[in-house]
This record gives sequence, structure tokens and C-alpha cells, in this order.
Amino acid sequence: MKNYDTLSEAVNDLQATEYPYDFNLKPECLECPSLKIEIRPEDFKIDKTYRFEGMSSTDDNSILYAISSKNEIKGLLVDAYGVYAENISEAMRKKLR
Repeated sequence: MKNYDTLSEAVNDLQATEYPYDFNLKPECLECPSLKIEIRPEDFKIDKTYRFEGMSSTDDNSILYAISSKNEIKGLLVDAYGVYAENISEAMRKKLR
């Protein structure tokens, strides 16, 4: 797995090479706005996880998930550490561990 120094570097490289779509986290699923679809936890897997820690503040911490769905849609989800923990279903929480 390739290492990246910054979140933006990782996003740019992964979108250009293998994961072109952006995913948004919803309580019960992932949403791909550009394709107008939702993907349930049982229909996707996390291929790679990258963690980034801000130098000046723990508020700058984030996780980048490289995700592929059963129907071969590949995209990225950016999550701030713990920000969504209270807003998602148990199935989504388990999937994103």
C-alpha cells in the first residue's frame, strides 16, 4: 500500500488511478451523489484505509477509506475521527472500523 503525506495528495492520486467517485456517509448507507445511488453496508468493502493526523490540532485528524461496491463502483470516503460515530447505524459503524 502506498503511503501519502497529506489527505489531499492521497485523494488526488486515488481518484486519478482507481477510485474516481466520492461517497458521502449517511446513517444507513453510503451515497454516491454523482451516480445518484446508495450503497448498503453489506454491498461494499473497504479496500484500503489511510489515517492522517493534523500537526497543530487533533481536530484535523481524518481517515480516508478506499471503497469498492459489489457492483464494481469504486470511490473514496473522508471521515474526521469520530465525527460520525453518533450519527450512523450499528451496521455502518462496524463496517467502518
